[in-house]
Amino acid sequence: MKSYKIAVIGQGYVGLPLSLEFAGHYPVLGFDINADRINQLNNGYDITQEADLRKLNDGLNSYKESGGSIGYHGTSELKELLDCNIFIVTVPTPIDKYNAPDLNPLLTASKMLGGIIKKGDIVIFESTVFPGCTEEECVPILELYSHLKFNEDFFVGYSPERINPGDKINTLTSVKKVTSGSTAQIAEEVDRLYKTIITAGTHKAPSIKVAEASKAIENAQRDVNISFVNELALIFDRMGIDTHDVLEAAGTKYNFLQYKPGLVGGHCISVDPYYLAHKAEQLGYHPDVILSGRRVNDSIAKFIASKVVKLLIAKSNVIKGSQALILGVTFKENCPDVRNTKVIDIYNELIDYGIGVDIFDPWVNKSEVEHEYGISILDQLPEDKKYDSIIVAVSHKEFLTLDFEKLKKKDSVIFDTKACIDRSLVDARL
Repeated sequence: MKSYKIAVIGQGYVGLPLSLEFAGHYPVLGFDINADRINQLNNGYDITQEADLRKLNDGLNSYKESGGSIGYHGTSELKELLDCNIFIVTVPTPIDKYNAPDLNPLLTASKMLGGIIKKGDIVIFESTVFPGCTEEECVPILELYSHLKFNEDFFVGYSPERINPGDKINTLTSVKKVTSGSTAQIAEEVDRLYKTIITAGTHKAPSIKVAEASKAIENAQRDVNISFVNELALIFDRMGIDTHDVLEAAGTKYNFLQYKPGLVGGHCISVDPYYLAHKAEQLGYHPDVILSGRRVNDSIAKFIASKVVKLLIAKSNVIKGSQALILGVTFKENCPDVRNTKVIDIYNELIDYGIGVDIFDPWVNKSEVEHEYGISILDQLPEDKKYDSIIVAVSHKEFLTLDFEKLKKKDSVIFDTKACIDRSLVDARL
């Protein structure tokens, strides 16, 4: 294998773990436009809590001691990447307010790399995209700004990320990695490169488009399955039976799939289906199943808020001016990630009812929530305030042993969206 120097573009939930794994074998520059983020990383601190801090510090020390021949170094200076020959793009690919793909971060990264790549370099994309995006959207920009010829002077690969934030079991190296390249030779080279870090092995897809499509359907499948049990929750609520009781009974059959109802937020499951739908509609096909699943999942926050209001009314509570506490604001448990969290939708619905709402989440950075959503959350649970309604929105480990009696009023309502606390304590659950 030839000598590699790797630049990983984006040092978030995907880029940082990837950088640190490669840093055990190659010199790696972790690039991010956020200079504060880079300063934190170069000082051995990771606000996302995804990095193995031992690996981070070992990588930093190795880079210094070896003079940059192996290990990790963070940078926000583009000129430091000039002598790299592998560029891995891990920037976010969100959706806009119309649920259309927002490719701006990806195209900006492509333009930036077009200004520095050289003959023989390989650009590998890991960001989630619709099938065809790498070759149809990114490659022309790389060609334009590099003045190089695709598949003659430079090459590309695609290897979709499979990071699950907060998951310490299914980690980067323990999950099989899909790889691909723009030529047969490059596909083999990209595959060998990832094999140096992925202990679970790799799967070399026959084309970049196939690799892109595989990522799109992974989360679309999960989204549709969750939408089914969410729809069951809406139906069984009208019947007056508990959804989890039904799922437990049905789950005794050998081929019943174990999915649970819940809020579907975050940067993958609630976003990726729209990328697949976007491409399908470009081709003249309306994806009914995918989009109907999205509609169901996007309706759950409103259902939870209205259910809490109905329960309050049933206990003769006055709605306007009542006080609610939402426990958790991240998109999943035991993780500080607040991207595209649907808990905010519950908050907004309750506010529209005239309810005063406090949010408490010990995992998040308060300033990040305020910047992203314009909401100020509690530093800690109040000792002298009791609430008319309490919504357990996220099953953080800290919430599982809370003394709810200290937080609730006599005729208060507790709604458990995750079915994670003692059933005898709650009035209803999703």
